[in-house]
Amino acid sequence: MHSIKIEPKYISKSNPRVGLIALASDFMIEKDFIDVIKNKDIDFFVNRIECYNPLTTENLIKMSEKVTEVTKNILPDQEIDCVVYGCTSGTIAAGHDQIEKKVKLAKPEANVTTPSTAAIKALKKFNIKNLSVFTPYSKELNDEVVEYFRNEGFNIVSNSYFAIESDSDIGKVDQNYLYDILSKIDLKDADALFVSCTALPVLPIIEKLEKKLDKIVLSSNQALIWDTLERIGKNKSIEGFGKLFKSH
Repeated sequence: MHSIKIEPKYISKSNPRVGLIALASDFMIEKDFIDVIKNKDIDFFVNRIECYNPLTTENLIKMSEKVTEVTKNILPDQEIDCVVYGCTSGTIAAGHDQIEKKVKLAKPEANVTTPSTAAIKALKKFNIKNLSVFTPYSKELNDEVVEYFRNEGFNIVSNSYFAIESDSDIGKVDQNYLYDILSKIDLKDADALFVSCTALPVLPIIEKLEKKLDKIVLSSNQALIWDTLERIGKNKSIEGFGKLFKSH
């Protein structure tokens, strides 16, 4: 047998690369990303980070200590255009600056986005002042989220929460029940409703909620995906995921 060596030809340019750091127990965030970006020229990669239950500030900070290692293992030695840290309460607990610093130790070239900072950006895009906040978290984490938005200059007119302490349990919340609960929130004094947590099944019902409530509804995953697309120059109008994706 005669073997022939053939020279490979490599691509000269790749699609924008997005690297998602998802919690190991998150049921929703990958699915939500794929549902939105599936028809776009984007290369999407995911690595999961170990999380610790119950969800407390201390455990969320502990989780963040592994961000650099997890980031490094998203296409090792390759550049990523945007690294997405998929935890709202975790970003608030550890601080966006700390998350960004840890990401850039592994991928210094990357843009970095997080759910909390993406939500602030989205709220400001709509000039929201009066905000209603819903979370699935314990009272402790719920209050930290509320305080975060208050410190960012928003007037929190109402707040409600589930008091779930396990991230995997958050992902098991019934979507129809969630719609029923959110659609009954009194928003008469609010300009918008923000629903926190990347694990909640909110994105598929946002359009329906906005029609029912006649208010802007934003969620962690919605804002995060929107900001990711903004950062890689792929954010054209998209139908089916709320007013945020139509605001161009």
